[in-house]
Amino acid sequence: MRKFIITALLAATAIPATASAQSAGEVRRSQRDLREEQRELRDAQRYGSRRDVREERRDVRDARREVREDWRDYRQSHREVYARGNFRAPFRQQQWRPGARISSNYYGSRYYINDPYRYRLPNPGRGLRYVRHYDDVLLINPRSGRVVQVYNRFFW
Repeated sequence: MRKFIITALLAATAIPATASAQSAGEVRRSQRDLREEQRELRDAQRYGSRRDVREERRDVRDARREVREDWRDYRQSHREVYARGNFRAPFRQQQWRPGARISSNYYGSRYYINDPYRYRLPNPGRGLRYVRHYDDVLLINPRSGRVVQVYNRFFW
């Protein structure tokens, strides 16, 4: 009975600690831990036994899960902060498709996403820009006004 109570108390204190990553520093620490676990797995594959390799694979899997959870929590907590801003355009929302040509009113500098890496968006490429349109993210070519890629409900 005593062992059960101690286990329950440990679980109750450990779960909230891993449930939310509020800072980018915590995400970076999780990624660093993942890289360290991957190094240990490579060492176990070179020099260790089957049991060592199995344990290290489990550790890498757990570290990957932790990174995913931290990123999800970080995005969720920061999504709420940015949702308070005024990102609404002075026109109605429209569904865009790749290849559509849009007016420059829809992709003015006011709507640019200047740091796409903060949102874990891929590199936009030369001459392309990410633009926020309501809850969607559009990858556009500002010279021609063509939509290259659409991320629907990205900020939802």
